[in-house]
Amino acid sequence: MNWMIAAPEIFYFAAAMWFLMLSFFSKPDPRREHLSSLLLASLGVLVCLASVGAQGYLFIQAFTADIYSQVFKILLSLGLFLIIALCGNLPDIGERRIQDFYFLLFTCTLAMMLLVSAGHLLSIFVSLEVSSYSLYILVALRRNQDFGLEAGIKYFLVGTFASGVMLFGMALLYSSSGATYLSDMARLLPEMIGQPAVVIGLVLTLGGFFFKLAVFPFHFWAPDAYQGASNQVAAYIATVSKVAAVAVIARVVAHAGQESTYLVHVLVILSVASMTVGNLAAIAQKDLKRLLAFSTIAHSGYILIGILAMNPAGWTGTIFYALALLAMKFTAFLVVIELAPEGQNLQIDDLAGLHRRSPLLALALMVSLFSLAGIPPTIGFTGKFLVFVAAIERGYIALVIIAMINVVISLYYYLLAIRAAYLLEPAVELPALTPSMPIKLLAGISTGLIVAAGFFPYPFIRIAQAAAQVLLVGR
Repeated sequence: MNWMIAAPEIFYFAAAMWFLMLSFFSKPDPRREHLSSLLLASLGVLVCLASVGAQGYLFIQAFTADIYSQVFKILLSLGLFLIIALCGNLPDIGERRIQDFYFLLFTCTLAMMLLVSAGHLLSIFVSLEVSSYSLYILVALRRNQDFGLEAGIKYFLVGTFASGVMLFGMALLYSSSGATYLSDMARLLPEMIGQPAVVIGLVLTLGGFFFKLAVFPFHFWAPDAYQGASNQVAAYIATVSKVAAVAVIARVVAHAGQESTYLVHVLVILSVASMTVGNLAAIAQKDLKRLLAFSTIAHSGYILIGILAMNPAGWTGTIFYALALLAMKFTAFLVVIELAPEGQNLQIDDLAGLHRRSPLLALALMVSLFSLAGIPPTIGFTGKFLVFVAAIERGYIALVIIAMINVVISLYYYLLAIRAAYLLEPAVELPALTPSMPIKLLAGISTGLIVAAGFFPYPFIRIAQAAAQVLLVGR
């Protein structure tokens, strides 16, 4: 077997073991742990880049390495690096838990990389569960034990319910087709897709992934988990875990969905519900992290539009949207983390006067929120445009109109946050913010990427098209 095709997974396993050994034999040192994790995360990005051309199978084809999985592994590794770059100050994580914190981050990222390469129902389930349980513990690690623990328990309860639903769906698929490999399902299910057991099994199987993406009705955990988790953990959930969820949903639908009319109808309903519930609920939010959580729910509905199109344009738009979501959410959470040096939760009113305290952070927040709203020329606008065009090509015009109405609704609550940052003055005079040079670089680069990818999206679209070809061949 060519083990080099699993080089990213081997590297992240070794990195996780490093922090596990440190927790056994060394006293915690926050600065040392942060620098070592930052070095390992940057090396991980290089390993993933070097593995782009690797293709093949491991473990009797339960593990698949192709351009599709490698592109998503680059996004996952880049997301982990960016989040760790924001972990120089972890006021919400007790010092004795610092090593556990980084161990869980690397373990969760490893599980997500295995998830995007999984080609067997069992490997999908195990990978999903390892990543989910890592996130449950990360949420509960917040120093405010009552708040963080409550959020972690709620997250765990909804997650176990979603896992049970997914297992039942997998059992239905196996009992109906006798197949456990996605490649076998792509061959067998087209002739059986009209059978109720197959359709129900496929929808229930996708339920576990919908939980990861915070799709209605598996979204109830998101606002409480975002609010209860430390700011860095909430940023990780909003970025890296969503990239993995998009990857596995698209692969499963491409292999097993086979343009099922019933599945399309279900995805349309879930898309409309997610967009509408997410946007309407976000309007009433005062807590900034809860607002971003409901925003994530709405964006899961937009992503489903690209997936349910089940055409080349749809897969391309879905992959591009995953990159867009990573850039937009990271930039927004970067501002949240910098504005809350003690790890506290921010209210929208806490943004007052931000344009004077730190023009760069105010600009980064404005650009990220405008991009989330789909205002041109930003990467968010391009992502929405791609999935909307894919849906129109398939004749889902009514769905696109509903989505555009939701875009207008979302603009209202994004403007509330921007208004607070630029037009409101704080009740008491606040000192100027002086972000460190690395934070300034991150804010500038991420803001520039959001705008540049809106003006010149073609390099990213070509990468997405190359990855989407794997899904088309799989069908």
